[in-house]
Amino acid sequence: MDTEEKFLLIKRNTQEIITEEELRALLESKKHPAIYLGTSVTGRPHIGYFAWVQKLADCLKAGFKVKVLLADIHGALDNTPWDLLEKRYKYYEIVIPAMIEAMGGDLAQFEMIKGSDFQLKKEYILDVLKMSTITSVRDCTKAASDVVKMGDNPHLSGLIYPIMQSLDEEYLDVDIQMGAIDQRKILVFAREYMPQIRYRSRIELMIPFIRGLTADGKMSSSNKVSKIDLLDDEKTIRDKLKNAYCEEGNPENGVLDFALTVIMTQKMDKGEAFVISRPEKWGGPLTFRTKEELYNAYASKQLHPMDLKNGVAQEVNILLEPIRKKFDHPHAKKILEEAYGE
Repeated sequence: MDTEEKFLLIKRNTQEIITEEELRALLESKKHPAIYLGTSVTGRPHIGYFAWVQKLADCLKAGFKVKVLLADIHGALDNTPWDLLEKRYKYYEIVIPAMIEAMGGDLAQFEMIKGSDFQLKKEYILDVLKMSTITSVRDCTKAASDVVKMGDNPHLSGLIYPIMQSLDEEYLDVDIQMGAIDQRKILVFAREYMPQIRYRSRIELMIPFIRGLTADGKMSSSNKVSKIDLLDDEKTIRDKLKNAYCEEGNPENGVLDFALTVIMTQKMDKGEAFVISRPEKWGGPLTFRTKEELYNAYASKQLHPMDLKNGVAQEVNILLEPIRKKFDHPHAKKILEEAYGE
């Protein structure tokens, strides 16, 4: 894979890269760059996580060292009860590698790191304090505003969050940080302030959200009808998709988002088609080989919402089956129960 092929693979399905020129230079100069994504151990991961998991799988294919920070301390700063941090960390420790494998990622160059393993060390804490002396309350509030649950009476912990996320780039020894587009203010904050404490700025890569299943488009761990959980059974998945917001001819919905971003990307990489079963009386099966074909068919009302939902349900169930199987064992079930009371 040459530099241009790597660049296009990393760029696809992203919303913004700060900056593309730096990414090209990195790919030219370094055979195995390092990228990380941090995820707070808060709510239960859902299928929306596949957007960034798939991008990390792309990075693995391009020869990157891929690191996922399971951010237990960040989870506490974002109001996860302290006594649940370790239990939720253990749940994430099982499902995140399983998701990487489901996307075809090679775990040989994949590493998971627990935040508290390095974020409580003297050197890190000193850097947090150092950065706190040069950043303002206003800038930290602005950086955290789209990520941390601030509320009407925000806690001080929310202001520490962007400082720590910035420093993680240095302590994880990476070239790129990746996040969803709601992380943009924190990623820009890192670019601005890291050089001020004599650390280099990193490339910041952002991916768009996959919309949720409700009309407001939000996929939230706290709203069960807005998302498909990684452990939902086949019937639950079909029922959730059956009731999902999916207006005919209007491509602005989470069902089509998932089909385009995850299903079609996977199919096209494998040289396969996305086949939606349909009774002969309604025209028989539909076959899509490109994202454009699928998008245009839906936008022009050639593809009915219920047919799309049925096709997506089938693919989601295939994707989640190996993850569900990991929780057939009593030990894994106990981890789930302790972490989320289920």
